[in-house]
Amino acid sequence: MLKFSKIILIIILFSITIQAKDYTKQKNTKAFINMMVQKYHFKRSYLNGLFKNIKFQRRALAIFNPAYRKKPKTTSIKHYPKHGSWDRYEKILLGEKRVKKGVEYMYKYRKIFKRVYRRFGVEPEYITAIIGVESYYGYNRGKFPVLDVLTTLAFERNRRMKYFQYELKHFLLLSKREKFNPKKVKGSYAGAIGLGQFMPSAYKAFAVDFNGDGKRSMQTTADAIAGVANYFKKSGWERGGHVAVRVSYKGNRFNAKKTGYKHKYSRVHLKGIVPKYGKWIYNKKVRLIKLDRYKYDELWYGAKNFFVITRYNHSSYYAMAIHQLAQKIKREYKKKYGSYLR
Repeated sequence: MLKFSKIILIIILFSITIQAKDYTKQKNTKAFINMMVQKYHFKRSYLNGLFKNIKFQRRALAIFNPAYRKKPKTTSIKHYPKHGSWDRYEKILLGEKRVKKGVEYMYKYRKIFKRVYRRFGVEPEYITAIIGVESYYGYNRGKFPVLDVLTTLAFERNRRMKYFQYELKHFLLLSKREKFNPKKVKGSYAGAIGLGQFMPSAYKAFAVDFNGDGKRSMQTTADAIAGVANYFKKSGWERGGHVAVRVSYKGNRFNAKKTGYKHKYSRVHLKGIVPKYGKWIYNKKVRLIKLDRYKYDELWYGAKNFFVITRYNHSSYYAMAIHQLAQKIKREYKKKYGSYLR
């Protein structure tokens, strides 16, 4: 049996870890509540009840405000080499286990993928890769209470307060529209929800009721697969189009042109940069995507579909990880089942 002093210590530590905060006393929260009542007809008593007992999310806030980060001990700081950022990135996202589970996922839900492909024209392996990276095929949808996270980030000082107020508004509207308790939803440290980790504002434009149950939910497999496909389609995905191809260039490090998904080039102006393995028939402008490896820079052409992937997450590395994971899943699927699902 624990001594009384130890019990008191545990209670104190627990209360520090999970700090409850009454946000209704804050000026910015009051203004937000007034806006939701006047513009969207929420009951003031309901919103006051939600914001009166919010669990302060320090871990989430620390990502957007350095002041809340713990100062690391100098002896524990890892030294990363100047180069090799892609080597480290791909090690996390492109392992054999993730590929294997992707093949299993695509096969298990093959009937849904076929129907989704017919309607939206997005290849199954790319949808699978998104869900594989975002939530590990549904196994890791996030453990943060979304209402608490979005409230903390919306009303505590950080570099993206306005954005999180916008997302909090859409989360409450979503809960009203889809009739769920906002206090019971778990998600990411930024408030993303479900298998595809949609932010609340994305639901109205992209979520799909594909299973016909009258709800648009990224928590159910059919709706999540269709939701990702719809996101890609509305962002300009070209059915059967090219995504990316590796190219060769002179030297080991590439600095001749600006790289990244924001910069487009006509291939005629990229002399000396050619597809590494055979021809690549694509006449539109391309992006140059540089992957920093330990000993050299790996260079790729990115097509329009590559840019579409960056609409899901604004990162060239993210889009390349999705592309490479999708291609690995497709190859292994063919090996195991003898045909390509489409």
